[in-house]
Amino acid sequence: MSAKIPTLLALDTATPVSSAAVTGEGLSVQKIDESGAGHSESLIGEVDAVLREAGVSLSDCDAVVFGAGPGAFTGLRVACGVAQGLAWAKEKPIVAASNLEALAMKELSGKPAGTRILAAFDARMHQAYCAVYEKAEEGARLSELVPAELVNPDELAGLAESFGVALASGSGVRAFPESFAVLGDRVTLNPDATVTALDLAALGAILFKLGLAVIPELAAPLYVRNHVALTIEERAAGKRL
Repeated sequence: MSAKIPTLLALDTATPVSSAAVTGEGLSVQKIDESGAGHSESLIGEVDAVLREAGVSLSDCDAVVFGAGPGAFTGLRVACGVAQGLAWAKEKPIVAASNLEALAMKELSGKPAGTRILAAFDARMHQAYCAVYEKAEEGARLSELVPAELVNPDELAGLAESFGVALASGSGVRAFPESFAVLGDRVTLNPDATVTALDLAALGAILFKLGLAVIPELAAPLYVRNHVALTIEERAAGKRL
């Protein structure tokens, strides 16, 4: 594995908060837009701003990283499409980074090897995206014990107990507090844990060094939910994806 720290441009629009970051040797710059405005309009501006502040061009980057999800269908398509366009223009590879894995990696930083975490996002429609990871050594990729899946809230505590997790983090914890209440103090909860482009860049650097970058044409979001559109009846009932 090369010791060189790659220079990466990272993008994320998996949630209403969009972000872009540039990381590398001596570089850690990020722009975040919490306005909730359309990602397709704001993301390119964030990319331009973060590259200018970092003092690098897209040609200087080794790869483009994007948050592959799971998350909002439209947001995932925007990040993937923008990443593909930027990478194709400069003949750069793409790294598709899991938002759940990036969250878990951030939360497990500084924790001892063997520590396990349930990372969970609010998937709307009274469901959650989740995955279980275990920390290996510091700086190495996490071990995936349960891949990203879509579950009902009453399944979350069972997953946490079955795999002996020490932590449960993410918006899924905030959305379904009653599901985790049965765990008592056996599991440390962090309902406010979030993922930004900087977190995705940290994971992206590991994946890039592992040779997991792909050509732009092969990049794709991580779709966990097949149901991506609401019926008229569901919209009338106030449901959201």
